[in-house]
Amino acid sequence: MIKLVVFDLDNVIIDGEAIDEIGKIAGVEEEVMEITEKAMQGDVDFESSIRERVKLLKGTAVEDIKAVAEELPLMEGAEETIRALKEKGYRVAVISGSFDLVAEPIRDKLGIDYLFCNRLHEEDGVLTGEVSGPLVENSKYDVLCKILDKEGISTSECVAVGDGANDISMIKASRLGIAFNAKPALRKKADAVVEGRDLRKILPIIEEIAEVDDKLDKLGYDEVMDLKNEYEEKLSGLASERDELNKKAREMKELRDKLNTELRETLNRAVELRDRRNEINAKVEENKKLRDEINQEIKKLEWSSGGRDRIKIENEIRRIDRIIETRVLDINKENELVKTANELRKKLMKIQEDEETRQKALELRKKSEEYHEKVVSLSEEAQKYHEEMLEYFRKTDEIRKKADEAHEKFLEFRRMASEKHEEFKSTLGKIKRINERINALRSENRNVKRRATRERDLEEKERAREIYEKFKEGKKLTKDEILLLQKHRIV
Repeated sequence: MIKLVVFDLDNVIIDGEAIDEIGKIAGVEEEVMEITEKAMQGDVDFESSIRERVKLLKGTAVEDIKAVAEELPLMEGAEETIRALKEKGYRVAVISGSFDLVAEPIRDKLGIDYLFCNRLHEEDGVLTGEVSGPLVENSKYDVLCKILDKEGISTSECVAVGDGANDISMIKASRLGIAFNAKPALRKKADAVVEGRDLRKILPIIEEIAEVDDKLDKLGYDEVMDLKNEYEEKLSGLASERDELNKKAREMKELRDKLNTELRETLNRAVELRDRRNEINAKVEENKKLRDEINQEIKKLEWSSGGRDRIKIENEIRRIDRIIETRVLDINKENELVKTANELRKKLMKIQEDEETRQKALELRKKSEEYHEKVVSLSEEAQKYHEEMLEYFRKTDEIRKKADEAHEKFLEFRRMASEKHEEFKSTLGKIKRINERINALRSENRNVKRRATRERDLEEKERAREIYEKFKEGKKLTKDEILLLQKHRIV
């Protein structure tokens, strides 16, 4: 039966890392946090990390640390959880690499039965940069054993709750190890994983274990064996379901990665087409510019060689012709307009461009037409690249959507597999407890058999003595009686 629940302090009982908060007032927050993270991940040993971090705190005022400690919030549900555990009769302990200045007020506030933590050395009200205590050189398992010895209980009657690599030793040793918002290094070793910063979430897990223990204590050997077979069958099913979900997760991951590769290739092709389109469009603009420049030269030639007057006359003739064609005029007005148009036509005939300018204008028009043809041809080519580019971008959207869907399925299958694995570990823990109960029952059965054997031997020995007394009186013995006397060395 569960009799002791052991907690880490930082990020379990309190919502934060005490030494990181002290590092803030000491002006070494980043350095301390970096070392803390490495220690939590298991990348550096705890003793080295704690000594190195405390050395950085040298010179910090103790009163400032006490003020910080008062501001550290308890983890949500911490008070209710400790109270609920104690109401059930469990002993509660905190084993932490944190410090007395932080931990002792919390112990007193929550009524914790055992507290083991480190001590910050101080002199004249400031830290010396030295630290000592049970968690500097020893592991949490070593400290846990001291509590177990004092309470007269075993690790099979203990629950441990932690979040970092330095909690692994007590997590592995305990009947039930719970990883609370833990680092990957601890999650792999724990029997149960709790997400979310609410400590009350551990209560149903402990309650389930307690119910299993209570149920087992009421069952006989055959019933316990039946229960073991039931859980082993469930374990096999969970393993199959978990492995199938992991297989699907891998398939989705492979599909996602394949689609992402295809996406990159398609996107690269779309970008290549866009770049090629832009190159051609640049040539289009270049030829447009050349064409427009030539057209401007042509206009200048036309204006400088009587072209301006000619254009004016042509425009005026067209205006008069439109009036005559579209309006109802009296005969005098119409005759007057016709006369004016004829005079303008005569005037237009008299305007002659000089031959040199005309030849130059023709050459320029030819060049303008050539540039214009290039503009049209290049524009059509650019449009083809543009349409092909749009098609590839459309494909990238389709592939990205499929890749996102595959990724979502991968995450979902992985989440489901993780849940199955946690259920697998929980069932494995129950089987472990069942095996312990089986061993206890077997031991009990052996003791019963030994007692029965002893009682039978005593009865036989007494009977042998009676037979011997009769033998001495002259009674003739049977073969079985002689064997009985020999067995108990009466003769």
